[in-house]
Amino acid sequence: MSERAALLKGARVWLAFFVVCLVLSGITAFPLVHELRWAEEVLRSLGAPDHLPGLMEWIERVRDGLDTADADHPFLLYGTDWLAFAHLVIAVAFLGPYRDPVRNVWVVEFGLIACAGVVPLALICGPIRGIPFWWSVIDMAFGVFGAVPLYVVRKRIKRLEALAEAAVPAGAAAPAP
Repeated sequence: MSERAALLKGARVWLAFFVVCLVLSGITAFPLVHELRWAEEVLRSLGAPDHLPGLMEWIERVRDGLDTADADHPFLLYGTDWLAFAHLVIAVAFLGPYRDPVRNVWVVEFGLIACAGVVPLALICGPIRGIPFWWSVIDMAFGVFGAVPLYVVRKRIKRLEALAEAAVPAGAAAPAP
C-alpha cells in the first residue's frame, strides 16, 4: 500500500469514528427523560447512593427537572431535539473530508475550533446554570476527546497535501482531483 493510500485510509477511519461518536451523542439527546430514569435505576442497582452520593443527588435533581419539564412544559425539551439535530447535521458535514480530505480540510479545522469552544462554554455557562464543576469537567472532556481524532485526521490531511504538492513538477498545474 502506498503512503498516500495508507494516509487516506487512516484519515477515513478516524473520520468515521468521529462521525459515529457525533451521531451517537446526538441521538441520545432525543430520549433524555427515559435515559435519565434508566441511568438512575442502574446507578441505584450498583449502589451509587452509598458510594457516590453527590452523583446520585445530581442525577436525581436533573431527572426531577426533566420529569417536571416533560409533564408541565414539554416544549422546553424541543431545545434538546434541536441539539440532537445539530449533532446529526454536523456529522453530515464530515462526509466532505471523507470524500476529499485535502479539499475539505476546513471542515476538520472547523471541528477542532468547535471542540475548543466546548471548554469556555462549559466554564462560563456551567456556573451560570448551576451545573456542578465536576459535571462541567465531563462536558469539557467531550471537546478534548473529540479533538483527538480530528487532530490526527488534520495531520494526515496535511501530509497528503504535501505528498500531492511534491508530486507536481515546479511550474506545472496540480492535477484535478
